[in-house]
Amino acid sequence: MKYQGSCHCKSVQFEFEAKEIESALQCNCSICIRKNAIMSKTYIEPAKFSLTQGKDALSTYQWGDKDVNHHFCKYCGIHPFHDLVDQPGAYRVNLGCVEGIEPRRLAIFEFNGRDEL
Repeated sequence: MKYQGSCHCKSVQFEFEAKEIESALQCNCSICIRKNAIMSKTYIEPAKFSLTQGKDALSTYQWGDKDVNHHFCKYCGIHPFHDLVDQPGAYRVNLGCVEGIEPRRLAIFEFNGRDEL
């Protein structure tokens, strides 16, 4: 399936291809619990992800061991996706930013990032 998404102000827009999204991931590490984002359960490989607008609107935050690039729109503050420093361009997508998906209605896998990281 082809999906489209954006930040709240639509300065950042993206699209990706994936199997039908039926489940999601929610992490409880210190940053994710504060963002309260429901993310794609798998990373979208670079060949199946395209940033269609807003490269200049993105900013990146790293914390702790600095292994995750938390990308966010510098205008509205929304976090549409993140990738790993050692796997750039393979994104885990914030499903709240994806058109046609109701993230809270999906089966949500809880990842214990607080204790695992």
